[in-house]
Amino acid sequence: MNRTGQNYEGSSDYIASKPLMEIVNVSIILGKPLVIKGEPGTGKTLLAHSIAGALGKKLLTWNIKSTTKAKDGLYVYDTVQRLNDARFKDRDISDIRQYIKHGRLGQAFISDERVVLLIDEIDKADVEFPNDLLNELDEMSFHINELDEEVKATHRPIVIITSNSEKELPDAFLRRCVFYYIEFPDEDMMERIVKVHFPDIQEKLMREALKKFYWIRQVDGLRKKPSTSELLDWIKACAMGGLDLEKFTSEVPFLGTLIKSEQDTDRVARMAQSHSTFGIRRR
Repeated sequence: MNRTGQNYEGSSDYIASKPLMEIVNVSIILGKPLVIKGEPGTGKTLLAHSIAGALGKKLLTWNIKSTTKAKDGLYVYDTVQRLNDARFKDRDISDIRQYIKHGRLGQAFISDERVVLLIDEIDKADVEFPNDLLNELDEMSFHINELDEEVKATHRPIVIITSNSEKELPDAFLRRCVFYYIEFPDEDMMERIVKVHFPDIQEKLMREALKKFYWIRQVDGLRKKPSTSELLDWIKACAMGGLDLEKFTSEVPFLGTLIKSEQDTDRVARMAQSHSTFGIRRR
């Protein structure tokens, strides 16, 4: 499917559904960024790591914050360093090029080989941030004003953009992207994920852990449902804690690994009191 002869087919450390693998390859063929949405813990960020590993590409990660500006990803002109060098007169400051530092997007453009670029949690930035990247992602080029030079991508990077839906992305931006929403894994998929991380896990421990995990996620009114990463941490804690598996069937140990607020803990505890199968251990 992929023109380069390399198809993404998942990796040993990442379980990808067939539709997800297909949309990744479509994004690569079209040369368009892939916007990945889904609730926390569905593997959005890890997907980029999996793609890079599976295709043998270098991964560049641009972690977006509330203060991040689009230009930060292109380049910065280090005026402070130039002023310091001028002050101490220990370097020739006439060559401005030495004070131009490329950001992650700029690094992806000038790379000698194709890379995977992860723009992580784009919705954390200002609402105008995605629109400010439209031309650069479309044309795969940008202008360095201080040098009056155009930087054009040597190889079009594979761009993966994650969003937790904290803000809606602009329509104009989405039109230039491929989109996929990762559904939270069902129990069969989650079992496969758990076995990737814990290949020697006892079957009974895994079954009981998944049973309680999905029961907790169904409790109404939780401020934050436990995610896949929290499930894996919980299973590890239970496995290393030397719990009696017979006792594990009647309680939820180490609840603080799964639930991260007092209100949610109280809500789960109240629901468990009326549940005939197991109780709650809060520690």
